[in-house]
Amino acid sequence: MTTAGTKPNLLNLNLADCEALVVGLGVKAFHGRNLFKWVHKHGVVEFDAMTDLSRSLRETLRETVEIRLPRIVEAHPSEDGTIKWIMELHDGQRIETVFIPEGRRSTICVSSQVGCALECAFCATARQGFNRNLAVSEIIGQVWHAARQLDKPPTNVVMMGMGEPLANFESVVKAMDIMQDDLAYMLAKQRVTLSTSGIVPNIYRLREVSDVSLAVSLHAPNDALRDQLVPINRKYPLAELLPACKAYIGQDKRRKVTWEYVMLDGINDSLAHAKQLIRLLEGIPSKLNLIPFNPFAGSDFGTSPPERIEAFRLRLTRAGIFAMTRKTRGDEIAAACGQLVGRVEDRTRRLGRVVVEAGPRVATG
Repeated sequence: MTTAGTKPNLLNLNLADCEALVVGLGVKAFHGRNLFKWVHKHGVVEFDAMTDLSRSLRETLRETVEIRLPRIVEAHPSEDGTIKWIMELHDGQRIETVFIPEGRRSTICVSSQVGCALECAFCATARQGFNRNLAVSEIIGQVWHAARQLDKPPTNVVMMGMGEPLANFESVVKAMDIMQDDLAYMLAKQRVTLSTSGIVPNIYRLREVSDVSLAVSLHAPNDALRDQLVPINRKYPLAELLPACKAYIGQDKRRKVTWEYVMLDGINDSLAHAKQLIRLLEGIPSKLNLIPFNPFAGSDFGTSPPERIEAFRLRLTRAGIFAMTRKTRGDEIAAACGQLVGRVEDRTRRLGRVVVEAGPRVATG
């Protein structure tokens, strides 16, 4: 295990922070732009290699800050080209990051927390417990490593790894801003997707500060079933969740909410459920991803048969809802949806309790 240094970590800083840092050190702001570009666009983490910074500034930076990344400790490639990286953090905790190739598209699935406290019934990550939120450096560090491993920035990032991104609001938003910066990873807003289980106040809050794509882990067409599968629904039921999602995309006709729906055998996959879903999503520009359940040890659920998934999809399609069945990737390396577990010690002992970074509208459960 490595230990955290005492100096501020440069990876926690966005472009404006880097400019402010160097101005505080007595040099002009453009040196901060160069510093930011070296770290993120060029992947340089040794100050001596930042040759367009003066020697005196490099020495001052070395004394003042550090660049501390998560450490890749394992890499698991899949036959379909998917790669799962296990990264160790300064405190010995581990997170998982997944690379998913598809033609010219390269997607990185990024974690936002060590474990997860939301306890979705079908998710392996939730079974591991919860420890803490990730810092900006630990979120953007996953993208930094992916860019280095692939020799180029990814084309897409999805905040769909371990954890609930909207429960780590400030760090996730800041990391996504760095992903989109032209001096860093140059990702367009529509190529960064945040997936949430439905922390309603923070969906409204996100709308005020970001316009990344929104995905919602829905998984049920009614409150009674969703209360069982996605327990955060007991706090923020569908009658609150759907208006928040509709407000997020606003009047922009080019935007849609992506709904994620894990297909669970005999639980949520009947044509009656499909009809309820059609009524539920009426009037909301939507794209529906049907996700065959990925079994894991200790799970009580089964995967819906392919023919039932297809019948479900066709019923939605005939009603005018764009629906597609997500191709399962990385099964043999446990890199598929809901399978990421890392190595989590539940030091906080707060399973079943949700603590959310939000404004005064959010209470601790």
